[in-house]
Amino acid sequence: MIMRVLILGDIVGAPGQAIFQKHINKIKADYNIDAVIVNGENSADGKGITPRIMNFFKHNGVDLVTSGNHIWQKKEICNYLSEQKDLLRPANFPAACPGSGVGLFTAKNGATIGVINVQGRVFMRELVSCPFKAIESALIFLKTKTPIVIIDIHAETTSEKMALAYNFDGQVTAVVGTHTHVPTADERILPKGTAYITDLGMAGALHSVLGVKKQAIIYNMTTQMPTRFEVETEPPYFLSGVWIAIDTITGKAVDIGRIYIVDEHIRSESI
Repeated sequence: MIMRVLILGDIVGAPGQAIFQKHINKIKADYNIDAVIVNGENSADGKGITPRIMNFFKHNGVDLVTSGNHIWQKKEICNYLSEQKDLLRPANFPAACPGSGVGLFTAKNGATIGVINVQGRVFMRELVSCPFKAIESALIFLKTKTPIVIIDIHAETTSEKMALAYNFDGQVTAVVGTHTHVPTADERILPKGTAYITDLGMAGALHSVLGVKKQAIIYNMTTQMPTRFEVETEPPYFLSGVWIAIDTITGKAVDIGRIYIVDEHIRSESI
């Protein structure tokens, strides 16, 4: 049986939430989606995520939320991570951190899907352990539960994401990159059956710098002076990610396609 999973890039602030909420039901219907995964680490004011936003995602049909280096920005999320299983933090953070980097959920078609969330190490500030080793350990557990395993590699460099994908080609269903907020055009099925894209992109303001007001970023880069980064709220907004068609028996990906939506007639005041 073939199923389809939708995976969306970093949801940035209220604009990202707004365009996600407006279009998610149509996307699910148009692409016959059985499960939804989003990266939510920037959904709260551009950095972090809160329990309220997790409830928003679940209300709008998200099955599991991944994250990255900004997962700890909102302290109230720590208890949520300890108590709930639908939000992941990178698996290669120290074991003493709240939450888990490995998750399982059941899609609407009854298939069990495993998800691994890891953070890259190249050009990243956090001193996390090896993402390759973290995935190897997680697969020992997940492969006893399901043949369908999806990896979110939250990393800065294209080379680290690609190397990780080729290393696990044929062992996992998909490897998708997050963190850079710029959707790449290299979606493909690797030689041994793993779907791959270097970066899913984001959901948020189109005329921004990675979802942030561009004037603040330009000022910082031209003067080297510290400044407050704020989420851009002016439309148009855009949303990007991929759908992946999966053979539920083998766990192999059979197709992958990009999704890119721009909406000029939406504002975020209601979120």
